[in-house]
Amino acid sequence: MPPHALGPSDALLVVDVQRDFCAGGALAVPDGDAVVPVLNDWIAQARRGGAQVVFSRDWHPPDHCSFRSQGGPWPPHCIQGTEGAAFHPKLQVPQDAWIVSKGMDRDREQYSALDCTDLAQRLKGLGVRRLWVGGLALDYCVRASALDAAGAGFEVHLLTSATRPVDPQRASQVLAQMEAAGVRLEDAAETVSLRRGTSRGASG
Repeated sequence: MPPHALGPSDALLVVDVQRDFCAGGALAVPDGDAVVPVLNDWIAQARRGGAQVVFSRDWHPPDHCSFRSQGGPWPPHCIQGTEGAAFHPKLQVPQDAWIVSKGMDRDREQYSALDCTDLAQRLKGLGVRRLWVGGLALDYCVRASALDAAGAGFEVHLLTSATRPVDPQRASQVLAQMEAAGVRLEDAAETVSLRRGTSRGASG
């Protein structure tokens, strides 16, 4: 169970926990499915405390600039309306959750859930001061979202037990960058595992 009490001045941001980023997906993150039960606990905690829950998702057109067919670095993934773009089937998405779609412009990459969206303004309008962030992947969309949130003035907490990197060897560098920007790392044991390029996994 999450050790922190979340309330109306908190929000939980669940980043891109979509089928294509999980086992069997087009761009599967190693051990990506392990974040789901951890995030479900945080979602339940947030709802009990009256915190806003936000889910971001990649929602790409078929010819998005990030795809290899268009000269980008990634295989086609999270194409609008496809099964791969759906949230993980075991992720508990409340009916009243906010969903932020990104990467919809074919000519523009958009890793952060706060990049050219109104998310920061909407959260501030609710009086949110602390943002708790987890999801996929640590070294790309989670990193970008957390850094943008810190830059927007939120007190950002990274749920290290609820995220996984594409490249485990980059995790330590990414965590150090986040800390330097003021992001607070939660779950000391998992942070150590990520820094070592390993993972303890999750149960439940």
